Amino acid sequence: MSTLEVIILALIQGLTEFLPISSSAHLILPSALLGWNDQGLAFDVAVHVGTLLAVIIYFREEVWRMTQDWFASVFGRGFTTEAQLAWSVVLATIPAGLFGLLAGDLIEILARSAAVIAATTIVFGLLLWWADIKAKLQLDEYAVGWKKALIIGCAQAMALIPGTSRSGITITAGLMLGLTREAAARFSFLMSIPIIFLAGGLETKKLIESADPVQWDQIALGTAISFFAAYACIHVFLKLVSRMGMLPFVIYRLGLGAVLVAFLLWA
Repeated sequence: MSTLEVIILALIQGLTEFLPISSSAHLILPSALLGWNDQGLAFDVAVHVGTLLAVIIYFREEVWRMTQDWFASVFGRGFTTEAQLAWSVVLATIPAGLFGLLAGDLIEILARSAAVIAATTIVFGLLLWWADIKAKLQLDEYAVGWKKALIIGCAQAMALIPGTSRSGITITAGLMLGLTREAAARFSFLMSIPIIFLAGGLETKKLIESADPVQWDQIALGTAISFFAAYACIHVFLKLVSRMGMLPFVIYRLGLGAVLVAFLLWA
């Protein structure tokens, strides 16, 4: 890849990983419209590392408290609200992990097409709009018990279908369950830590087993750009989401879906 491709793709990954607008829908646009080649395993690992570091560092205080209290609960030294939140994140990770192991390769083969991504971008965008206008907006992320965690986790598993948007579908589920917009977003972002770690670990395993050469300068650049883009995205989104709601992202998704449909019709 050229340096320009690295910069653009890392920015796309960093900005769209945590916004409810689907990273996969955006990542197919450069190849579809500009004819760019697939970025390869090494670059996938780099941007996963960058976005993972961004969310861990942004939520570093919460992650530290959750980790401490989770281990304390495991060893019978009390059960705090932080421990409950940590257990909820763990439970919410299970459905996507199982679904990914059992059907991930099949979905990758059957569903990674512009038509599927266009359809899911539009359909799940409308579902996000419906959830937002119907939301009660009463609960914070600490109110996510095991039932809500599993429901949001099952929603996260649906994000394996390209175009769905992991953050979009989990925020949608959170809103349907009564969470405030900020709480739904915060829980979605905390949920991303184990799932990005698992996805990045799988890509790293494939990279180690691969004979492809690694361009370390591109790896470093991709990691850095995706980190700063993701960190800025998380900060701005959490500051604004309670005031502006989900409608701007719904409109954007509908527009993006329309562009993909138009491309398919004219291709």
